[in-house]
Amino acid sequence: MSALPDPANDLPTPEQERIALLERENWKLKRINKALMDRVERSMDYHGSAFSLFQTAIVLESRVRERTQQLEETLRELEASNSELARAKETAETAQTRLAEAIESVNEGFALFDADDRLVLCNKTYLSLWPAIADLIRPGISFGEIAQMAVSRGSVVPETAGPDRWVRERVAQHVGADGTHVHTLADGRWIQINERRTRDGGIVGIYTDITDVKERDARDGQERIRLITDAMPALIAYVDAEETYRFVNRRYGEMFRRPRHEIVGSTMRELLGDDEYRRRRPHIGTVMAGQETQFDLEFDTRSGKRYSQATYVPHFASDGAVLGFFSLIQDVTERRRAAEDLREANEGLERRVAERTAALKQEITERQQIEEKLREAKTAAEQANLSKTKFLAAASHDLLQPLNAARLFVSALTEGEHEAGTRMLVEKTDAALLSVEDLLEALLDISKLDAGVVQPQLDDFPLAMLLTSMQAEYAPVAKERGLDLRVLPCKAIVHTDMRLLRRILQNFVSNALRYTRTGRVLVGCRRVADGVRIEVLDTGPGIPADKLDEVFEEFRRLEGADRPAGRDRGMGLGLAIVQRAGRMLNTPIGLRSRIGKGSAFTVTVPLGSQKRPALPSAMRSTAPASPLTGARILVIDNEQAILDGMGALLRGWGCQVQVAPCAESAMDALPALGGWPDVIIADYHLENGAVGVDAIARIIQARGHDIPAMVITANRTADIHERVQRDGYALLTKPVKPAQLRALVTQLIG
Repeated sequence: MSALPDPANDLPTPEQERIALLERENWKLKRINKALMDRVERSMDYHGSAFSLFQTAIVLESRVRERTQQLEETLRELEASNSELARAKETAETAQTRLAEAIESVNEGFALFDADDRLVLCNKTYLSLWPAIADLIRPGISFGEIAQMAVSRGSVVPETAGPDRWVRERVAQHVGADGTHVHTLADGRWIQINERRTRDGGIVGIYTDITDVKERDARDGQERIRLITDAMPALIAYVDAEETYRFVNRRYGEMFRRPRHEIVGSTMRELLGDDEYRRRRPHIGTVMAGQETQFDLEFDTRSGKRYSQATYVPHFASDGAVLGFFSLIQDVTERRRAAEDLREANEGLERRVAERTAALKQEITERQQIEEKLREAKTAAEQANLSKTKFLAAASHDLLQPLNAARLFVSALTEGEHEAGTRMLVEKTDAALLSVEDLLEALLDISKLDAGVVQPQLDDFPLAMLLTSMQAEYAPVAKERGLDLRVLPCKAIVHTDMRLLRRILQNFVSNALRYTRTGRVLVGCRRVADGVRIEVLDTGPGIPADKLDEVFEEFRRLEGADRPAGRDRGMGLGLAIVQRAGRMLNTPIGLRSRIGKGSAFTVTVPLGSQKRPALPSAMRSTAPASPLTGARILVIDNEQAILDGMGALLRGWGCQVQVAPCAESAMDALPALGGWPDVIIADYHLENGAVGVDAIARIIQARGHDIPAMVITANRTADIHERVQRDGYALLTKPVKPAQLRALVTQLIG
């Protein structure tokens, strides 16, 4: 007989309770069986009915035996089930222990949330990210509660949004579980969070500490800035709102003969001294008030007096407050001396001419002697002009060196992210440097032509290629000025230097468009005895007969009420370059004009071989047909200059182009395009707060199905890039490279 279960065992399992119950039942049955057997034996002794009692005992014993066998079999099954359950429980506990150990061994923080967004488990690394709330994070807590506690307990510090907004955005990121996010903790650490959905609807998150990576990137960025600024010939510094130096480049330290680490941390008064600080104080006040300022400086050095130009540019915070300013000091000694030398040379030349004129008036009776003196004056003038040419060549080259360095510096600045005010200053600086560079390049071209540095490369090529290129290049300019530019076709093959001939025609056409107020400009060719004469005719004001030779001199621009003013007047160097290029190519340059009727500039070039030559390398890329030929392109931008430039570039690739400043104008321009566009190009920021993606969507909605489109923007913030990509459009950032634009347009059309 089995013993009863020991009541002292704590918390028996259900299987143990069932086994104990069966054992008690078995024990009871055995007692009953024994009692019945005793009763039968006593009945045989007292009543003598032994046989009937024996039969009854046999029946009872058979039933008891059957019941006992059933109970014993059930007990064995329960014991087997209990053994399997114990083994399964042990296996589950072992697996759970191994999972916990594996999660704890992971270097990254790990957290698992169920389908109801409640925490299932996490490791110690995850808890270490939130030391202020680690003791409150337990299984069953919701993610929203964790985010709320992280803000309220100061574990995170929202930088651009309030606490409630940060919690909403963080919960939205968590629920989306579709990517990687980076957040800054209050203790300065950076964590990268990668969250993904599980099959049962839960969310698993991996939290990686990337503080070292961020700090290394910051150090690398600072090192790149230091290397770039150290390579600049200018003195560059950053001064904070307390007038304390926070950064200086190598040249700045060399100027003051002090190590940079000694300058950084000192005030402007301490470094400059009281006298120099007082002279600069008005300019410091101006830049601290939020305005850019520029002024001249003089320095006494061992080699003599040096001149510099200082520029102070304010640095604004997001709320408009001035955080400090950037200081850029450039040495302009050579430029100033060159200007003074040029002025003295001109004054000397004018003085000599005046003296010669007076002498001619006094010696009118001695004509032979006067002619001799005139020849001497001419020789002297030519020598002076040659000296001036050599001087301009040297001066232009020397000036282009720091100017190119400055352009590189500005280009490096345009690649970074800046506030709107700073970005505008960078763009204006780039435009100003480009204008100066154009002037210096023109001077350098003249000096190179005079010095014989440029050698013509004569070759045969179809004149039609050059004329087609001129049509595409100047058609937008003519349209902007309301003029009719026509370029007549020509099949002639000419033999000359294509690059110099292009420069001649460019100056002819640009002058015609600049001086013609109304009417048209016509470019045509005429077969003559010695070759082909290319003519550029306009309906401008005309040139007086006594000024026809003067227009080919440097810096000579005709004055009058009907002449363009301001920057549109040009520099007075274009026709001087034409004359020198024509002399080098031995191609006659002609000019005929009538006051009030217009002018005609001509150049005559020799014929080449009638056998079609191989395309020159400069034109091969535009000759063959491309996927862009005939493509309909719609350009939307609120800047007219960008519309003109983009239109000229795309038309040069063989595209049909329509431009518009907004979505409404774009819809109106579709009939002129000849149908729906093949590609839409839109700037992101349009007038009155409108955005390019909305303008594209409006046109696509009107058509009823998708149109390939790209968005161009100078804003490099993640929000704008994410929106453009979310809407399914291609994206290019400014400044746009033509090769990159062409490749993307070709891809969209294909």
